[in-house]
Amino acid sequence: MAAAPPSADRRSVPLARWDPRFTRGLRTWRAAALAAAASLTLASCGSSDGSGASTVSSQREKSGFTQYPAGERPAAPAISGELVGGGTLDLADWRGYVIVINVWGSWCAPCRAEAPALKKISDATGKLGVRFGGFNTRDNDSAAMAFERSYKITYPSLRDRDGRLVLRFDGLVPVSAVPSTVLIDRSGHIAARIIGPTTYDTLNTVVRELAAEKPDKGAGS
Repeated sequence: MAAAPPSADRRSVPLARWDPRFTRGLRTWRAAALAAAASLTLASCGSSDGSGASTVSSQREKSGFTQYPAGERPAAPAISGELVGGGTLDLADWRGYVIVINVWGSWCAPCRAEAPALKKISDATGKLGVRFGGFNTRDNDSAAMAFERSYKITYPSLRDRDGRLVLRFDGLVPVSAVPSTVLIDRSGHIAARIIGPTTYDTLNTVVRELAAEKPDKGAGS
């Protein structure tokens, strides 16, 4: 009986005939694939300082954007507490303003990426009746204040070391989702949320839309 032909794997090929370029090529291909995947991941966490309105729809989709229709917006919870650096804040004192709450930490790379956009929008929309505030989470005052100085952030941030303030939003914002942003209309109802990092175009557009609303437009529950 004739012997079966040897299987065509590396072990059956004499070493002198094995081409090491195949292994090098495979390693190169794997490295390129990993680099491409990393690139896509980083891109999804970036932010933009541009102002092109034509890209807003795609950016909203990428940034985990959810907008609640006028008349169907849930009421925002009562929020108050101690501020980073001292003092206290009760968001009830901001009733009648559009409120933008950003959940952030000095340790969070996407928070650093979106900080310039947040500052720019905050500075530009204060005269429109908009107030920015932060929930500083899993952080300490020293690191948080250094972050604020670095990015010239002047709006206040509440201490939220263990995520208890975020939990008051009743599941609308996952405690683990840092950064995230919640927008509250002039009537005290949640108008939008952004899970993950936001962009200048997305946030600026929504903030200005809310600033143009009449105070009773968003009332729901």
